[in-house]
Amino acid sequence: MRMHWSAFVAAVQERGQYPTPQEAERSSRVVLALLGAHLVGEVRAELAARLPETLALILLNPLQAHEPLSPERFIRATSAWIEGASEKTAAWDVSAVLSVVADIAGDELTNQLLLQLPPGYDLLFGRPQTR
Repeated sequence: MRMHWSAFVAAVQERGQYPTPQEAERSSRVVLALLGAHLVGEVRAELAARLPETLALILLNPLQAHEPLSPERFIRATSAWIEGASEKTAAWDVSAVLSVVADIAGDELTNQLLLQLPPGYDLLFGRPQTR
């Protein structure tokens, strides 16, 4: 079931402790544009079906990645797209958005997402792998 826009932004705002919904929205747009470049096929489509429509379109029409970014480079790329962000604040932004995405996706879809991503993203999604 698709999550409503205001509920998604409110969840990211709470998780990221942003003072305004606009900051949560900005982080969500950047992180999902970068994430979309790393996902393919049914996994990306299934996640898009659960996101608010505006964010689903961003996920499905991503910035193009020439190669999969490690978690560290993903954070660096996020900081480059968010005005005034440092790598530390970008890590916070990425975790706020991706942990809400993981909650929406559920364990099974989140695990499928993680299989398409380089190692280490489990921490960004707030789902450390136990091995």
